[in-house]
Amino acid sequence: MSLKLETQLELEPQFQKRDGLLPVIVQEMDSYQILMLGYVNPEALEKTLRTQKATFWSTSRNELWTKGETSGDYLEVLDILVDCDQDALIYQVRMLGSGVCHTKDEQGKTRKSCFYRKYSLKTQEMDFHYS
Repeated sequence: MSLKLETQLELEPQFQKRDGLLPVIVQEMDSYQILMLGYVNPEALEKTLRTQKATFWSTSRNELWTKGETSGDYLEVLDILVDCDQDALIYQVRMLGSGVCHTKDEQGKTRKSCFYRKYSLKTQEMDFHYS
């Protein structure tokens, strides 16, 4: 990796390193809670930068999607953290709805985070972490 890429202050995502997709961790700005993991291609990143709403490339549907278009649970992107190799991103967001996960909790409500289970190395068991 070049020192220039690692130290420059220009956004230069390295899509070619990961077959055209970069992983994006989505983190709630106020709580620092990890909400989800998604992927962006150049078009999804450009739309996110333009609209300030988190847009991804759906690897299951092979199409562009903006989180919240069907659920109303949009994610306003406030900042984007870029890793040293410019091949992974963190969207720091404000939730404009009740949650990001497509699953529901026991009360039928959208879960705030897709990371609602925790596997304990100590007990070797998984349990619910967040709703």
